[in-house]
Amino acid sequence: MSLSIGVDVGGTKIAAGLVDESGRIIERVRRETPAGDREAIAQAVAASILDFADSGAQHVGIGAAGYVSADRSTVIFAPNLSWVNEPLGQEVAAIAGVDVIVENDANAAAWGEYKFGAAAGASSAVAVTIGTGVGGGIIANGKLVRGNSGFGGEIGHMRLATEGPICGCGKPGCWEAFASGTALTRYAVERTAADPESGATILAHGNGKATGLAVTAAAQAGDPMALDIFRTVARYTAIGVSNLISLLDPQVVVLAGGVSEAGSLLLDPVLEQLPQYLSASDHRPPTPIRLATLGNDAGIIGAADLARQAA
Repeated sequence: MSLSIGVDVGGTKIAAGLVDESGRIIERVRRETPAGDREAIAQAVAASILDFADSGAQHVGIGAAGYVSADRSTVIFAPNLSWVNEPLGQEVAAIAGVDVIVENDANAAAWGEYKFGAAAGASSAVAVTIGTGVGGGIIANGKLVRGNSGFGGEIGHMRLATEGPICGCGKPGCWEAFASGTALTRYAVERTAADPESGATILAHGNGKATGLAVTAAAQAGDPMALDIFRTVARYTAIGVSNLISLLDPQVVVLAGGVSEAGSLLLDPVLEQLPQYLSASDHRPPTPIRLATLGNDAGIIGAADLARQAA
């Protein structure tokens, strides 16, 4: 049995798993991410890997938020972790004594869905991760597309408008500023403040606050304002997906991330609105749009498989 280790490094948690060649997580561990301490994060990642020392696994893939170098060793910039030119791969390898590759977390999750999840069997796919922000990964001809410098696939920073809300990157009009979990919450705050009576159900589900979870719960109960908020997020998602289909013509598009866990609340209005934005929609073969199937495990599974392939 070929075993490798996948690690998903987030702003609040480090999740790691021992993964076999079929994409099954055999064993897993989880730690809190040390706050604001670069060296402590590397040590915590290494400790998570060493938890599997008895497995004999020698190849490790680390999925990390941010821009990763083309040689998959260094996190060039990760604002949520306060990393700039962080040689994470070398640091962890030196501590844990194993071979390490570093991959963008959305790329790792996309690869997991491509190999073992919603896009299994396809030769080309795009995964759109809709969480706090919007990330993504592109697979073409069976290979992950990283681009010339390793920065490819940052679809959340594609422009959907020349003006609009300011993204976390500091630029206006990014996809993730219009159609992310952060955007969904912003719409809820704005609309419930403008019309508290119509927003009463959302506020009730959020104990007086307009949160993303409250919007989802209210939408599941059929609340008109909450459903309209999801429709707004879906409209911008459909615009972004139409751009990806026009550019890449993938076999399948996968919607992943926390917002996608709302299921049909997001997917149905995306499918409904996509034709009005997709050029030649009446003449081109339909591109399946599916919900992710691996959930939060996609990044671990994908990172482990990428490490196995790099061995």
